[in-house]
Amino acid sequence: MASDAPLDAYDKKILRLLQAQGRITNQQLAEEIGLSSAACWRRVKALEENGTLRRFTALVDPARVGQPLTALVMVTLVRHHIDNTAEFERQILEYPEVLQCFATTGNADFVLRVVIEDMAAYDRFLNEKLFTLAGISQVSSNFALREIKNETAIPIR
Repeated sequence: MASDAPLDAYDKKILRLLQAQGRITNQQLAEEIGLSSAACWRRVKALEENGTLRRFTALVDPARVGQPLTALVMVTLVRHHIDNTAEFERQILEYPEVLQCFATTGNADFVLRVVIEDMAAYDRFLNEKLFTLAGISQVSSNFALREIKNETAIPIR
């Protein structure tokens, strides 16, 4: 399957089911979508190889592992230069508390989703990590009061 080939109905069914039931066996998956086990396995492998399926993972509740605080952090760089941007992106990849980082339009250059233990840990994150990066002009933080919706499944039509 080429990476730019459109998804057919079987591929879409596979993706929907894997997003809903990541631990489903290949045999169960094949039965659900109406393919042989071998054909289903080949399709899943092709979806992995072309990057449509990025990885398989378990979703962990941050509060249950001692990281109940979620911060949405808007970062603005001093100037938009490729070196500043590349260095910022390279460093952010090293910070495990940063779960997501988006380059954005609007008032901020980047938006981060950070999970941490408490405000003291967030203060350390800012002072020991984020504020040490060159090229940062402004940082603005919003804290999640409660989670209303947090889905991981991409809608596949």
